[in-house]
Amino acid sequence: MKVNFYTKEFPPYVYGGAGVVVEYLAAELAKIMDIEVRSFGDQDEKSEHLTVKGFPFDNPVFENTDSKLKAVMNSLSTCLHMNADEVDADVVHCHTWYAQFAGIIAKLIYGVPLVITTHSLEPLRPWKREQLGRGYVASSWIEKTAIEMADAVIAVSKETKEDVLKYFNIEEDKIKVIYNGINLDEYVVTNDTSTMNKFGIDQSKPFVLFVGRITRQKGIIHLVNAIKYIDPDTQIVLCAGAPDTPEIAKEMEDSVNEVKKHRDNVIWIDEMLPKKEVIELYSHADVFCCPSIYEPFGIINVEAMACETAVVASAVGGIKEVVVDGETGILIPLEQQNEAPFEPVNPDKFSRDLATGINRLVEDKELNQMMARNGRKRAEEKFDWSAIAKEHKELYKSLIQ
Repeated sequence: MKVNFYTKEFPPYVYGGAGVVVEYLAAELAKIMDIEVRSFGDQDEKSEHLTVKGFPFDNPVFENTDSKLKAVMNSLSTCLHMNADEVDADVVHCHTWYAQFAGIIAKLIYGVPLVITTHSLEPLRPWKREQLGRGYVASSWIEKTAIEMADAVIAVSKETKEDVLKYFNIEEDKIKVIYNGINLDEYVVTNDTSTMNKFGIDQSKPFVLFVGRITRQKGIIHLVNAIKYIDPDTQIVLCAGAPDTPEIAKEMEDSVNEVKKHRDNVIWIDEMLPKKEVIELYSHADVFCCPSIYEPFGIINVEAMACETAVVASAVGGIKEVVVDGETGILIPLEQQNEAPFEPVNPDKFSRDLATGINRLVEDKELNQMMARNGRKRAEEKFDWSAIAKEHKELYKSLIQ
């Protein structure tokens, strides 16, 4: 059996959770079948069962195109180029809307079964209009078309499955829930402190950690607004880069600068760090905080749990299926608006509640350590890539048969 992956992100160009998932899933599946990855980029690699080929994203034809529309124009162009080489796979599998047009074309012209993984859904991310302008209408159309013509849709959580059924015209039996996974050999506690030293993190003081992109979805501004309620002795480490827009980058900068007027232990690492350095931060953090307002799965919580770090996270989406409240972390209820964008009805209360959870886990060492141990155990039991890859293989086989 051979499967083609179409994806925007693949090493060395990974900036979000979807890219992390594709990287590890491809590697795990390559142990049991042939995988060809067609990605945005300049990759050119080949091993026994894994081939990776990159396709240029920045087409000079769109040099004078409106900046907000370039992402859509370039994506459509790249997706066409991805199908220039013959598709000899048994199944094509697309990740994120950026690459879904490639899957649409492959199914139409090569007659190959199409699988779509719903890492997120455009109807639930209307803030993307800030980034894409009218391109958001196009990205929404691409996603809707791909999902509704797919032979199978993988939902990364049970709640995501419900969202797919709500927003798209698709038969329920075409949707299969398969969680994302983690490399349990790589995401383990490390005693290395070189990254701590590099960024001036005081090893004698506790710290709360955020890892993620600067986007509305990740709720980072709510965590920044919570800092004034967090114990003054607790350091705040914000590992946050890749802002969606210049506007949200400016909002983040202004918010952090305002907080820094009142405390000097806020450390903002405004870049996406290599995995080894992130694993070190996970390992030494007293608390990991995930304040997302929309999160189909939230693989960063699994990464933190695997590194034996207690989690404080918003009780939204797939996070509720990853973090067990009271056992591996504390889930913060989030009363949201009834329609997207699902911002908190009371943002200050949400920020206060985040701070309360963080303060509790910093102060209660016994509870913290119990949750840290349970988190690692849950990661091992529920989110092992080996078992998850076998679920994917069975799904592929069912489509071929």
